[in-house]
Amino acid sequence: MKAYNTIQGILIEDKELYYLIGGHWDEFINNDQVYANTIDKIKNLQSLSEGSELLDEELLAPIGNQEIWASGVTYYRSREARIEESKDAGGGDFYDRVYYADRPELFFKSPSYRAVGPFDKVRIRRDSKWNVPEPELTLVVTSSGKIIGYTIGNDMSSRDIEGENPLYLPQAKSYDKSAAVGPCVYITEEALSKETNIHIQINRSGDIVFQDKTNIGQIKRSFSTLVEYLFRETSFPHGVLLMTGTGIVPPDEFTLQSKDEIHITIDSIGTLINTVE
Repeated sequence: MKAYNTIQGILIEDKELYYLIGGHWDEFINNDQVYANTIDKIKNLQSLSEGSELLDEELLAPIGNQEIWASGVTYYRSREARIEESKDAGGGDFYDRVYYADRPELFFKSPSYRAVGPFDKVRIRRDSKWNVPEPELTLVVTSSGKIIGYTIGNDMSSRDIEGENPLYLPQAKSYDKSAAVGPCVYITEEALSKETNIHIQINRSGDIVFQDKTNIGQIKRSFSTLVEYLFRETSFPHGVLLMTGTGIVPPDEFTLQSKDEIHITIDSIGTLINTVE
C-alpha cells in the first residue's frame, strides 16, 4: 500500500489485486473496522488483470502521521546480547531485570519523517563502530489501542553506544533513517500464528554475510500487554506503529557496512529490503 496524503495503493485479497484511490492514509489506517471496510470496498472494485507491474513501482513507507515506538528485550536472545554488550559498563543487570519484570521496556523510535520505506537507504551513525539491523514484527495500532494489522520493521541500532551506558539508548536507537517499515500493512482480524517466521539476510558485494531466523512464538510478552502499557498515559491521535523486539542478533564481530543490503522477511507480510547508506 502506498501512503500519501491521498491513498493510492494496491489491495490484495486472495491473490486478486485492486487499485484504491482517494481518502487520507491516517483516516484509512486509524480505523478499528478497517478490515471489514476494506472488504466492503473490494466488492465495488474490479480486479486488475494487469496489475502486478504496479507492485514494482516505488513503494513508500506505510505510515502517515503515526509515531513509531519499539519494545526492548522481549526475546531471551535479546536479553543475552544486551547483558553481554553492557557488562563492562555495569548495566547488564538492567536487562535481566526488565526481561522478567511486569513492565516492558518501551521507547520512542521515530517520527514518520525520519523513517524510510522499502528500497530506501537506512543509516549507521558516524560516531558508532558497531551497528546492526534488528528485524521486528511491527504492530499497526489504532488510536483506541486496537491492533488492526502488521508490517515489518527494521530497528537500526548502535550496539557500542547502547553498551557503553544504558542511558544512551535514545542515541543508539533514534536518529535519521534509523527506522525502516514496509513493504505493506497486512490487515487481518486473526492473530498471527506463533509459528510465524522472521528471517533476515544481509548481502555484501554479492555475498551473504549473515542470515538467521526466529519465530514470534519466542516473544515473551503478549502483544496486548505491550499495547496496554504503551497506551498508559499516552495518546496517539493517528494511531501508532509498535516494533515488538528482535530475536535475531548477529555475532559480536559483525557490523554493518555502507552498501550492505538488508532483506527482512516475515510470513504473510512480505520482504522489506533496504541498503545501508
